[in-house]
Amino acid sequence: MSISQTDNLRCCDLVCSLPPEYCEYGGTVKKCQEWLEKNHPDLYQRIWSPEALEAATASLSVEAKERAAKDAKKKAAKAEAAEQKHADKLANSVITIKRIERNKRKFVTAVSGLEAFGLDLKKVAKDFGKKFATGSSVTKTPSGGEEIVVQGDVSGEIEEFLLEKYKEIPEDNIELVEDKKKKPTGAG
Repeated sequence: MSISQTDNLRCCDLVCSLPPEYCEYGGTVKKCQEWLEKNHPDLYQRIWSPEALEAATASLSVEAKERAAKDAKKKAAKAEAAEQKHADKLANSVITIKRIERNKRKFVTAVSGLEAFGLDLKKVAKDFGKKFATGSSVTKTPSGGEEIVVQGDVSGEIEEFLLEKYKEIPEDNIELVEDKKKKPTGAG
């Protein structure tokens, strides 16, 4: 496959979705290189092998080579910092599963904090509805975020389901909360 034939080839959609020749301009060069080496080793050799890199920089002046090396280091450091920031954000994110009493023995379960893990809330709500054979929907919270509200007391089952289906969620990041509805005090 020649580089001109790679017009239709896009780097892994999960990485950057750019053509392989342009991955260096994205923020995930290292991940793109790993993906390309694994999935298209011949193309990887043509673009990222030491010989290919040497040939690409052979016509540059000494100053331009130094500038290119400096820019490459800068981009790599920036990408690494962004990755670290994302990892820290995930480590500090908490999924709250709240059991809320509606009236007498009726409950709903609210799940918030899933968006920090990159999950599509509507898809997860649909999965909950199918798994527990109950109604579930995405609703706005007063704080401006979104949560999934599932009919019924399924807080324990939701925790197990999340850990089983979504491996990217650490067990330590899930918090179960019971929220009792305050009884109105009537003057009588």
